[in-house]
Amino acid sequence: MMPLIPDAEIDRWLAEDVPYGDLTTHSLGIGERPGRMRFAAREAMVAAASEEAARLLVRLGCTVDWRCASGSLVEAGAPLLAAEGPAAALLAGWKVAQTLMEYASGIATVAHRIVQAARAVDPTIVVACTRKTFPGAKAISLKAILAAGATPHRLGLSETILVFPEHRVFLADEDQAAVLQRLRAACPERKIVAEVKSPEEALQLAQAGVDVLQLEKFSPAGVAEVVARLANMGSPVKVAAAGGVKPSNAADYARAGAHILVSSAPYFAPPADVKVTMTACRDPLRSSPFGDDAG
Repeated sequence: MMPLIPDAEIDRWLAEDVPYGDLTTHSLGIGERPGRMRFAAREAMVAAASEEAARLLVRLGCTVDWRCASGSLVEAGAPLLAAEGPAAALLAGWKVAQTLMEYASGIATVAHRIVQAARAVDPTIVVACTRKTFPGAKAISLKAILAAGATPHRLGLSETILVFPEHRVFLADEDQAAVLQRLRAACPERKIVAEVKSPEEALQLAQAGVDVLQLEKFSPAGVAEVVARLANMGSPVKVAAAGGVKPSNAADYARAGAHILVSSAPYFAPPADVKVTMTACRDPLRSSPFGDDAG
């Protein structure tokens, strides 16, 4: 299920860019002239946030004739969205809708590449994207990675247990098994994940009873070493490779035996390139999703 973006959030995006109307369009006196706007991919991408872009345009008074679905794999030149309406509405929504789709599709495209590379080696591997979304952009970022076949690693601090070395600084004098027992008593329905930075630390926490080991910035060879040593112990602990996972090395980490790949890379992806074409018209164009003048 994709995150629901409320109308209030869409209105906030518009208020940031068009707080008091479009001075240029108003001054030119063209606001009531009918027109058509078409979005198309300039490059191969995984489309995302097309639904929100469409809703944004509708809230401004446009009619959306067609849109692709988030998660669609499209080639260069493929149509993404078509809308018509008065020039004032089209021009007010133009850049917000375009930028929204570009950033979300950039995230989705990189997440898809990681998923595809990893699952070509291990079809059961999970690609989980971190909580390191840009503040204020979590819902759209999560929608983009979900559309690409990835999953959220953590939605935030409130719903998961992940013990970092930074937590353990304050637990230096406590037995690790006792700490894990306390966590299980406090949150019996939760898995306990611990981040480690060395193979020795990983094995110690596995023996203490952790459910998932998050190997921070391990090389693929380092992940393979931990996986092999856990297998020799007969440990059921799952291994998550984290830190630096990206499309170019996802297959290497999958081959190393990681069960989960944890990545922030999609959130820092370059925006996808979306072309927008504006056309003035006398009558609404409804013969095809992109009108008779599509070319």
